Amino acid sequence: MAKDSYLVGLIGTGIGPSLSPGLHEREADRQGLRYLYRLIDIDVLGVGPGAVGDLLRSARDTGYDGLNITHPCKQLVIEHLDALSPQAEALGAVNTVVFEDGRAIGHNTDVTGFAASFARGLPDVPLEKVVQLGAGGAGAAVAHATLTLGAERVTVVDALTDRAAGLAASLNRHFGEGRAAHATPDRLPELLASADGIVHATPTGMAAHPGLPFAAELLHPGLWVAEVVYRPLETELLRTARALGCATLDGGGMAVFQAADAFRLFTGREPDSARMLADIAEMAGVVESSAG
Repeated sequence: MAKDSYLVGLIGTGIGPSLSPGLHEREADRQGLRYLYRLIDIDVLGVGPGAVGDLLRSARDTGYDGLNITHPCKQLVIEHLDALSPQAEALGAVNTVVFEDGRAIGHNTDVTGFAASFARGLPDVPLEKVVQLGAGGAGAAVAHATLTLGAERVTVVDALTDRAAGLAASLNRHFGEGRAAHATPDRLPELLASADGIVHATPTGMAAHPGLPFAAELLHPGLWVAEVVYRPLETELLRTARALGCATLDGGGMAVFQAADAFRLFTGREPDSARMLADIAEMAGVVESSAG
């Protein structure tokens, strides 16, 4: 018999503004579930990222059904798990842990979340040459998703050359030689001039980091622009790109679809992602008039 009561949580740093509790709990309410989603903020607890193993054990011992994991613990948590899904193993990062029969199983719903959002929001865009700005945790997930969606080549751009090179090498091992390359930000002008689209996966544009991640004049109408940031949904990059006539994708879809996939893993129930998309628009304070 299916359960009707769940306790889940999110481990990470600076997670106070997270919309995950609202996304999960609203959907659970509509399905008639008792569902408590707690924030386990390592800053608030006064511990370092290395405490993720102890926090995981404590959650399992106190009856949690599962956890979401975010920055900076997505890689650190792996050594404390009993098994990984193929997606999480390929990525070397976990954002969802499910406790099953005393075992902790790691999954990654960032990849499937971005892929579902992209397929829904930019279904027919060309994918021959894609530039991705940012090679951090989110960057690794969206690069995997973009190649899974059929991109012929993704060039990863990051100020940290080693990080960009490491991600490109990992992508080539997984998808085949030549599918990924890496570059430094000074090459963005030439790369964007001939690219089909850009995926933006750095914190620039977030409420705490306003602004554009690169010069506005590098955008052109033939370029599609996909954003990972979702607070706010309308970043300066998206506003600028839309004004030029670029096809755009905001970060809300990725946030919703990764949450929906996690909800399914935690409960075994099918979430209504359309309702959750409406939830995030409301929670992020977007009014209809601003979307026109």
